[in-house]
Amino acid sequence: MIVVIVLVVILSTISLSRTGFPWSPRSQTVTPYVPPPGEQLPTATFFTPSTATPTQDPDLLWINPALPELFRSGLIFNSSFPQADQLEGATEVITIGDENLITHWIYVLAAPFPTVPDGISLVDLKAAWEGDRNPVSGSHPLLMTQEVAAILSVYWGESAVGAVEVIPENKIADTAWRNQPSLAILPFEALSPDWKVIKLDGISPLQKDFKPEEYALSIPISKSGSVLDTIHEFPRNYDPQKLTTVIMTGVTALVRATAWTMEAEGINYPAQDIKAWLKNADITHISNEVPFAVGCPYPNPVQKGLRFCSDPRYIQLLETIGTDVVELTGDHFGDYGPEAMYYTLELYEQRDWPYYGGGANRQEAQEPVLLEHNGNMIAFLGCNAKGGGYATAGPYQPGAVACDFNKMTQQIKNLREEGYLPIATFQHFEYYTYTAQPDQIRDADKLTQAGAVIVSGSQAHQPQGFEIKENAFIHHGLGNLFFDQIYEIPPNTATAFIDRHIFYDGKHISTELLTIQFVDYARARPMTTSERETLLRTVFQASGW
Repeated sequence: MIVVIVLVVILSTISLSRTGFPWSPRSQTVTPYVPPPGEQLPTATFFTPSTATPTQDPDLLWINPALPELFRSGLIFNSSFPQADQLEGATEVITIGDENLITHWIYVLAAPFPTVPDGISLVDLKAAWEGDRNPVSGSHPLLMTQEVAAILSVYWGESAVGAVEVIPENKIADTAWRNQPSLAILPFEALSPDWKVIKLDGISPLQKDFKPEEYALSIPISKSGSVLDTIHEFPRNYDPQKLTTVIMTGVTALVRATAWTMEAEGINYPAQDIKAWLKNADITHISNEVPFAVGCPYPNPVQKGLRFCSDPRYIQLLETIGTDVVELTGDHFGDYGPEAMYYTLELYEQRDWPYYGGGANRQEAQEPVLLEHNGNMIAFLGCNAKGGGYATAGPYQPGAVACDFNKMTQQIKNLREEGYLPIATFQHFEYYTYTAQPDQIRDADKLTQAGAVIVSGSQAHQPQGFEIKENAFIHHGLGNLFFDQIYEIPPNTATAFIDRHIFYDGKHISTELLTIQFVDYARARPMTTSERETLLRTVFQASGW
């Protein structure tokens, strides 16, 4: 029995070694399927789970169509927004209002330049919008473009029938000048020298302390929407960092009765009532006709003769008013000879006051002064139109420089090509008339045709007329700033202008006329309303307006 069991185990082990398994499948021959001609093998299809994010409605942006085109075209987004045709359904909105303020769009009240009233109240303006008269244009309608009318209609509600006259942008100034008295509402960027800005409740965008939120013609623009909340810069049409104010003045001569009064009342006495006007400008121009001289005689209020000098102590007055640039075209710069002129130039250089129209020699005197402020590039150049003994600057001789119009006009053209805005000033022949004389008009015209944006007469001892030609502003004579002629030809020599010119974004956009009344031989004060209205009417009429 034992032998038999052993034999079975041996046979089983042999069988495993041959097959690898205790059993094996039956051997088969497999024939692959071959499709008949023309029949394709079927393609297997497999299901793949989708990984795509479920689709969402896109953000829709609605921009109020009444907003200015300049604002809408200036919008820049990091990604494109589908635009909605209407407010309903929009997730991102830019519109008129102050709930989520992004900027103000600034508008101005403006009238033709020879307009006497300086301002009105918001109450009067809203009344005119509703069809009533206003203090500037009476029963004439308010002038504006369709775009301005649209945004004001959203902000104020619809105007009364006939209260507004809509005019194309390129015709509004001509229409206003032809139909005086007139009053227009313009976007700030449309200002030019032929307009006078009318203050609203005493506020003007031309003021240095202007605050848009306090001005009734600052239209608020707001946004809503989470995507717009990530955008921090939006277009605007007013930026104080692009604004420059330049004060131009008439005759300064710290001599005779003016100097005598300064000795009695204090060196800064002449400016005590007008200092803020002069000092607050970005650039203050002074035309000082007289040299400072060591040992200058004590002033005599009844001095005979016209040979003048100023005590060097008097330069304190020019420091106090914030002088930035000095014109030296005056007739009396050479009165005390080369030594006094060189000394005067040294005093200016010590204070970093650039000067022009006179200098250590002819070449220096003819060089323009180049200044840049807030991106506005401004050039000053000038000359003495009398020439002869009044203009002593030569190749090696100091003094005021005689007018060389060929050179001066070429300089102006070159300056314009370089991006400068030239201000040209004259020491011209002195006429005691409000009306500018033919030689003044002729010479100013030469300089404006060359490209001067402002021509200013520094010689006049009384106010003289204006011209505005192709956006160039001409004031033929401003009158005295500090000089003792109050009683010489009253009331002409007892009054004067200080011109406040406004530059913005590389353009001269406006001029504000500041008016002064002399109270004694040295001091001037701002005019009262009635005094100012009388002077403006007189000089505007003398200008042919």
